Amino acid sequence: MEIEFSQQAKLPTKFGNFLIQSCREIVGNINHEHLIVFTERFSETPMVRVHSECLTGDVFGSLKCDCGGELALAMEQIARVSDLQGGMLIYLRQEGRGIGLFNKVNAYALQDQGYDTIQANEVLGFKSDQRDYGIVGEIFKHFNIKQIELLTNNPKKIASMEQFVKVKRSSIIVKSNCHNEKYLRVKREKMGHLLEEESCE
Repeated sequence: MEIEFSQQAKLPTKFGNFLIQSCREIVGNINHEHLIVFTERFSETPMVRVHSECLTGDVFGSLKCDCGGELALAMEQIARVSDLQGGMLIYLRQEGRGIGLFNKVNAYALQDQGYDTIQANEVLGFKSDQRDYGIVGEIFKHFNIKQIELLTNNPKKIASMEQFVKVKRSSIIVKSNCHNEKYLRVKREKMGHLLEEESCE
């Protein structure tokens, strides 16, 4: 794996002012370009969100998942602590838990037939979660980060980050809706996510 970092640039947003830097991960003949959004300065324990790309949720506002809501909430929270703790959002280009956009849409079609997210992935020949977080360790090295406050509800993500840095977890909860109730239940009951059960509104 080869890694290349771009120059840094300013990114004013509706949440606050950030810097951005891209990280290019080259594996064989395949390039993955990830994005790092971060505050100008951060403490020894920055607030960090490792967010996997979800085009439907992050860009188009899909109600079938909680991804777009988590992304916005993470940006808000990191901006809120920018003067003291600071932090970063690492945006990984691992659409559909690593199966890609084309296969994710096919998985959506299976979900429309009644399959849950895990079953749909398995019917298509994939694991429930195919993401790899190795590049995150390289990003932490690049920024000389040794410990973090991680915004996540996913125990597996915590375990993955603990390979690279010391981790303190903070939950990131967005309101559920009638379209993602089953999705969140699968996260909670089958994937062990640290979520409270909510009724559909």
